Amino acid sequence: MSYFVTGATGFIGRHLVRELIDHREGEIFVLVRESSLRRMESLVARMGTDRVVPVVGDLGADALGVDPAWVEEHRSGIDHFFHLAAMYDMTADAATDEAMNVGGTRNALALADALQVGCFHQVSSVAAAGEHRGRFDETMFDEGQHLPSSYHRTKFESERIVRTEATVPWRVYRPAIVIGASSTGEMDKIDGPYYFFGAIKAMRDRLPSWLPLLGVDLGDTNMVPVDYVAAAMDHIAHLPDRDGEAFHLVNPEPQPVVDTINAFCAAAGAPRFRTPVDRDRMRFLPRPLTPAGALNLVAKQPAVQSVLDLATSRVGIPAEVVAHTSFVPTFDSRRTEQALAGSGIGVPELESYARSLWGYWEEYLDDSTARDPRAVEALTGKYVVITGASSGIGKVTALKVAQAGGTPILVARGKEKLDELRAVIEDRGGAAIVQPCDLSDLEAIDALCETLVAELPSVDMVVNNAGRSIRRSLRLSHDRFHDFERTMQLNYFGAIRLVMGLLPAMRAQHRGHIVNISSIGVQTNPPRFSAYVASKAALDSWSNVVSSELVGHGITFTNIHMPLVRTPMIAPTKLYDKFPTISPAQAADLVIEAMVDRPHEINTMLGNAGAVAHTVTPKLAFRVLNLAYQVFPDSAAAKGETAEGGTRESEQIMLARLFKGIHW
Repeated sequence: MSYFVTGATGFIGRHLVRELIDHREGEIFVLVRESSLRRMESLVARMGTDRVVPVVGDLGADALGVDPAWVEEHRSGIDHFFHLAAMYDMTADAATDEAMNVGGTRNALALADALQVGCFHQVSSVAAAGEHRGRFDETMFDEGQHLPSSYHRTKFESERIVRTEATVPWRVYRPAIVIGASSTGEMDKIDGPYYFFGAIKAMRDRLPSWLPLLGVDLGDTNMVPVDYVAAAMDHIAHLPDRDGEAFHLVNPEPQPVVDTINAFCAAAGAPRFRTPVDRDRMRFLPRPLTPAGALNLVAKQPAVQSVLDLATSRVGIPAEVVAHTSFVPTFDSRRTEQALAGSGIGVPELESYARSLWGYWEEYLDDSTARDPRAVEALTGKYVVITGASSGIGKVTALKVAQAGGTPILVARGKEKLDELRAVIEDRGGAAIVQPCDLSDLEAIDALCETLVAELPSVDMVVNNAGRSIRRSLRLSHDRFHDFERTMQLNYFGAIRLVMGLLPAMRAQHRGHIVNISSIGVQTNPPRFSAYVASKAALDSWSNVVSSELVGHGITFTNIHMPLVRTPMIAPTKLYDKFPTISPAQAADLVIEAMVDRPHEINTMLGNAGAVAHTVTPKLAFRVLNLAYQVFPDSAAAKGETAEGGTRESEQIMLARLFKGIHW
C-alpha cells in the first residue's frame, strides 16, 4: 500500500504521517516545495524512517507541479491521496484563503486524477456548515447556510469541488477546532483558543486563583486534539465501502465556551468565570438577543472590529477571532462514531489534558519575552550559560533567552536532549550552543570553562540551575552521608567551580551577571531537606560574600529563592502531585526578570514571611515546622519502599495550600 500526502509539514499532516508510519506499511510520498526540501529531509530524519519520500511540487501549480515523469511512473500505484495542505487560519485574507483552499484543492484533484489514485481524502472543516441553525449531520452539505467569512466560504467551496468534480473515489473529513495533542500538548501555532492564553496568563499573574470572575454564556464551541484527528482519519480511510461519505471529527458533546476557558484557567492556576444567569433561562430568546449572538453580530461590524482590535490585540486576540468564539450549528457525528466503534479511538475530556496544552503553550509558544522591549534590550547578542538545560527550568529559560535574541549555552550531562533543544531553537530562527558536561565532575567543569572562554566572544551571564534535591529525614540519613556529599558536590561545589572558572573572562570584559536558582527552603527551613537546603544556603552565602568583591568589576549576582516548581526533580515525591506548584515557565520568567533587572534577590511573600518568622519568633517557627514534620511522612523512595503510604492526606493538602510553594 502507498500514500501521497499534501501538507505533511503542517500540524495535522505531521501527525497523520506518524500514524501511517506506526500503523501501516508502504511508501509515504509527501509534497514539498523546492525551497522547503531541506527542512522536510530534516523532519524525515527525525522520524527515523526511510519510508517517507519527499516529492517536489507546489500547491499553486497545476497538478501541484509534480514532475510528469514521476506521475507516469506512479500511475495507479497510489492507494490513498490525503489532501491536507490548506489555510487553517481565521485571520487570513480572502486572497490567501482562495488560493490555498480552493485553488489548492483543484490542483490536488488534478494530480489525483492523473495518478488514478484509489481514494482521494479531503480534509475539509466544520466551517463548511457556516451559520446553519440547529443540527448539522454528516449527510448534509449545501443547506443554504450563511458563510460569514472567506475562510468559511473557501472551505465550503473546496469541499463542493471534491463532491462535484472528482473523477476518483473520495472521502471528506470535517474536523472541528483542532488543538494540541492530548498526550504531549504539542501545538505548532497560535490559533483558536490559544489566542486567549495570553489574557489567561495575565489574569493568573495579577489575580488570586480563588477569586471568582463574572462571566456570560457565550454559547458552545467544539475542540478536538490533533492526535484524535490523525488517528480517526487513518482508521476511517482504511475502512471498506465508505467512499462518497463525509465524517465529522468533532466532540460528540457541544462544549460551552465558558467551560473550555475555565478548563484552561484551572490548568494555568488563574481565576475562573461564573455565569450567574443559567442558559435555560435564555433558551427562549432569539439568538441575536443572547450574549453569544449579540457578540457575534456586533463584533463582525468593521467599525467595531477596528475599535476591538485596539483593545484585544494588546493581549494577542485578533478582532476577527472575537466574532467567532462559538458555533451556531450543533455537529452530529453518529456516522463517525459508528465508523470508529471498537477501535479505541475517541475524543478525551478536555479537562484530562488541558494542563498539557497549557504547559506546551507556556514553554514553546508564549512569545511574551520576545515582545518585551526590556528583555530584548538586555539579552540581544548576549551569551548565556545555562546549566541543567535539558529539562525543566533550564530548558524553558533557554527557549526564552533565544526568543529575546540571546544565545543560550546549553549545559547538562545528556547531549541528546541538548541537541533536541538546540534543533527546536534553530527551527524558530534562534541560535544555541551545546556543551555537554557532568557538573559533579570538577575537572570536567574546568575543561568546560576553558572551552567557553576560548570559543565564545563573551560570557555575559551564567544561570546556575542544575541541582540535586533529596527529601529524607535525618532519622533515615545516618547511614547515607553520601547524600550530603553528592548534594553539595553538584549544588554548591559544581556551581562555584563554574563561576570561578568564568570570572577571569568576566573581569576582563568588565561585566557579567550570575543567577543562582536557590530555594524558598533557605528562608523557611522545611524539615527533611537538610542536605538540599544546606547546599543552597551555602551557594547563597558564597554569592553574598563575593558580591562585594566583584561589584567593582561590573559583576553582579541574583539569588532566586524559588518556590516549589513542577519539574522532573520533584517527580519521585508522589505527594507533590496534589500540591500547588508553579510551572517551569513561571520559574523561567523569574530567571528572565533576574537577567533584565539584576536585583540581588527575588523572593516570594511567603518566603520573606518565613525568614522574618525565624528571626522574630524562632521557637514558634520550629513548632510549626515540627507539626509539618509529623504530617508529611518520608516518601517511599526515601524509605526504600515501592509505594507511598500515609493516611493524613487532607491535613497535607491543607498545609500545602496554606504555605503554598514550600517544599514539604
